[in-house]
Amino acid sequence: MEIELKFQVPPARRAELLKAVATASAHKLRLRAVYADTPDRRLAAAGLALRLRQEGRRWVQTLKGPGDGLMQRLEHEVVLPPRRGRPLLDAARHAGTPAGDALARALGDDGAALLQPLYTTDVTRVLRRVRHAGALVEIAYDRGTLQAADGTPGAGERATIDEIEFELFTGDAAGLVALAARWAERFGLWWDPRTKSERGYRLALQQATVPATRAVPSRLAPEATTAAAWAGMLSAALAHALPNAAEIASGSGGPEHLHQLRVGLRRLRSVLRLFGAWGGDAAAALELEAAWREPFAQLGATRDSDVLAQTLQPALAAAGAPAFDWPAGHAAAAPADIVRSAGFGALLLRSLALALQPPPATMPDLRDAAATVLRRAWKQALRDAPDFVHAPVDAQHRARKRLKRFRYALEFLLPLYKAGPAKQLQRRLARAADALGALNDLYVAEDLLRPHAETVPAAWFAVGWVVARRETALAAAADALHRLAEAPQPWRRR
Repeated sequence: MEIELKFQVPPARRAELLKAVATASAHKLRLRAVYADTPDRRLAAAGLALRLRQEGRRWVQTLKGPGDGLMQRLEHEVVLPPRRGRPLLDAARHAGTPAGDALARALGDDGAALLQPLYTTDVTRVLRRVRHAGALVEIAYDRGTLQAADGTPGAGERATIDEIEFELFTGDAAGLVALAARWAERFGLWWDPRTKSERGYRLALQQATVPATRAVPSRLAPEATTAAAWAGMLSAALAHALPNAAEIASGSGGPEHLHQLRVGLRRLRSVLRLFGAWGGDAAAALELEAAWREPFAQLGATRDSDVLAQTLQPALAAAGAPAFDWPAGHAAAAPADIVRSAGFGALLLRSLALALQPPPATMPDLRDAAATVLRRAWKQALRDAPDFVHAPVDAQHRARKRLKRFRYALEFLLPLYKAGPAKQLQRRLARAADALGALNDLYVAEDLLRPHAETVPAAWFAVGWVVARRETALAAAADALHRLAEAPQPWRRR
C-alpha cells in the first residue's frame, strides 16, 4: 500500500521550492513512462493505472489500484531485467498480488491482448529523504509534461506537470502529514489527490470536466471501536470534500463541485462537533470545527448565488417575470482562491491529522456511544419544531443546520441499525431537509434581490414572487418537522 500526499505548486514559488528540495543529499532523475488501457477503458473504470517507466537506466512496470482518496493506494512494482530498448508491457507480471488480482478481474479473458498506449509522461524528478516525527519521508518534486498518445481523441495534446509528493517509507503516517503540512504552509502548496493517471486519462480523452464527487454509503463496521469509527468518519468526509476542492482549485470545477465541496465540509464539521470525544480530544475537534466556519461561509456566498440562479430563475421566467441579470454573491474571494489558500489547506491537513491520532486508552461500546450522540442531536434538531412557524428567522436557520448535523450523523452510523426503521427515518429527514432548504432559499433570495432591485427595477417582480411563496414554504417546513418528530428512532433499545 503506497502512502503519500501530493500537492500542486504555485508558479511564483517554483524556484524557491526547487532550492529547498535540491540539497546536497538530493538527486535528480529523468522518468519517462507510458500508460496503457484497453479501447473500452476497463482499467479506468476499475480505478487502475498500468504503466511502464524508464527510471534512469532501468525499466519498472507499475500497477496502481484504488485507494482511500486521501493518501493510501494499492501498488505493485516489478523491476525488469536490463535489456536494449523498451520492454513490452505484460499484465501477467502482477499475477498473484492484490493489485494483480484486481487487474485480472478488470481485463477479463481478452483484455490483456487489447492494451494500448493512452498517454505518456516525461518528468524530471528531484528527490531527497527527510526524517520527521519518527517517519522517513521521500520528498519528490516532479516537473515535466503529460502527452496524449496517438490514436486517442487528444493525440498530441500536452499538459504541464508541476507537483510535489511526500511518500512514507517507514514510520508513522502522522509524521508524514506533519511534514507535508509544514512544507505546504511554507510554500503555499495546495493538496491535490488527483493522480497523474487521472490527469492523463482526461487529457487523452479530452475530458475538460468530470462529475462532482459525492458521498459514498457508510462503511462503518458494527464491531468497530469508537476510535476506528471516528477515524473512518473523518476520512470519509475528507474523501468527499477533497476531490471537489481540487477541481475548483485547478479551474475545472463548476457549481456542482462547489455544492458537493460544501456538503463534504458540512459532514466533516458534523463529525468534529458531534464525535470529537471518540478520538480522545474533544476540545481539539471543537476548535477545528470552529476554524472551518469562516472558509465555509466564504464559499457559501458564491454557492447561494449559483443555486438560486439555477433554481429560481426558470420558475420566475415561467411566471412571466421580466428578464434581469441575477445578482452575484457577496464572496470576499473567488472559490478557487479560497481552496488554494494556505489556511484552507492547513485545515484539511489538520483534519487528516486528527484521523491519524492514537486511540484513547479507554473507549465506550460503539452502539452505546452512537445512541448517546444521536439522542442528543435528535433533541437539538427538533427543539425549535413545536413553534417553528412563529420562530425568528435566525431560529429557523439554526433548526435547519441542526437537522443537517443530525442527518449526517445518522448516515455515518446507519450500518448499526435495522434497515426498516432507519430508512423510514431517513425518508422523513430528507423531506424535512428539503422543506427547510426551500424556505431558506426564499430568505436568501430576498436578501440578494432586494438590494439588487434598488438599481435594477425589473428585479422587483422577483422580490414579490419570492415573498408571496414564503408563507406556503413556512407551513410546509413546519409540517415536515412535525412528521419527522413522529418517525422511529432506531437507536432506542426496546
